Amino acid sequence: MKKIAIINGHPNKDSFNFGIADAYRNGAKEAGAEIQDITIADLHFNPNLQFGYQKRMELEPDLLKAWETIQWADHLVWIHPVWWGGLPAITKGFIDRLFLPGMAFKYRENSVWWDRFLKGKTGHIITTIDQPGWYYHLFFGRPSVNQLKRSTLEFCGVKPVKVTYVGVIRGSREEQRHQWLKKVRVLGERLK
Repeated sequence: MKKIAIINGHPNKDSFNFGIADAYRNGAKEAGAEIQDITIADLHFNPNLQFGYQKRMELEPDLLKAWETIQWADHLVWIHPVWWGGLPAITKGFIDRLFLPGMAFKYRENSVWWDRFLKGKTGHIITTIDQPGWYYHLFFGRPSVNQLKRSTLEFCGVKPVKVTYVGVIRGSREEQRHQWLKKVRVLGERLK
């Protein structure tokens, strides 16, 4: 049975991102997966990595539980909007506080290389955008994808990491949103 962590990075529970998370969860449950949710907006933690890596901050109980879920999962599904080309601040803070040296990776002594502690896991980023995915990629270089996929997940050993763009959200009609939710449910059913 595949173990999936759905990590929702949208701070607003009334957002379409929560509908996307529900659609994916319903499809994956139908396929027999075991699901655990991390709703970043529900977590109580300081998103500011106050001392960088110079001094360790104690992890709050909600972050410890989120890390247990990430370690438990075979497949990490990240759902978030793209704001100003990047991740919402709370999602970035979640990553800053949790994907730490000694937990998610470890630099090797006297080397430019590092050990990846999340090897064996796969990932999928489902992101809502207000422009076509090809435009975001071609004209802006897809900074949020580079940050989460390459500079975080793959850096820590998560591979492969697929990406699905959902949009153009701004001005979309109910029928289009319904079609997107059906598409995401199929991704869940296929455990992708």
